[in-house]
Amino acid sequence: MIIKKRKNIDFIKQVEKDYLKKDLPLLEIGDSIRIKKLIQEGTKERIQISDGVIISKNNSMINQTITVRKTLQNIGVERVYLINSPKIINIEIMKKAKVRRAKLYYLRTRSGKATRLKQKIS
Repeated sequence: MIIKKRKNIDFIKQVEKDYLKKDLPLLEIGDSIRIKKLIQEGTKERIQISDGVIISKNNSMINQTITVRKTLQNIGVERVYLINSPKIINIEIMKKAKVRRAKLYYLRTRSGKATRLKQKIS
């Protein structure tokens, strides 16, 4: 029974490997990123650019997601992006930050300069 389940899991991972994107940068919590996403409006397609700080990351092979937070006109906006989606054209890292947490949910309660993170010097 256990061996059969293990074979199924290995088979699923093998199939998912074909659909993983190979040109993704190494994304870490606290990185400021710019995402180019393909949006379809009726028959037209356009590229929408959005940026923000990665506040959480969920790793599970093909279903890998990141949560990006950006403040617009004093309103916090969070979006969850499926990294391996064919709709995501490009992910570009703008800045890297030095953080000591796995999730940056505490940024939700802060505003203004308090939301800034220490920049990582490389």
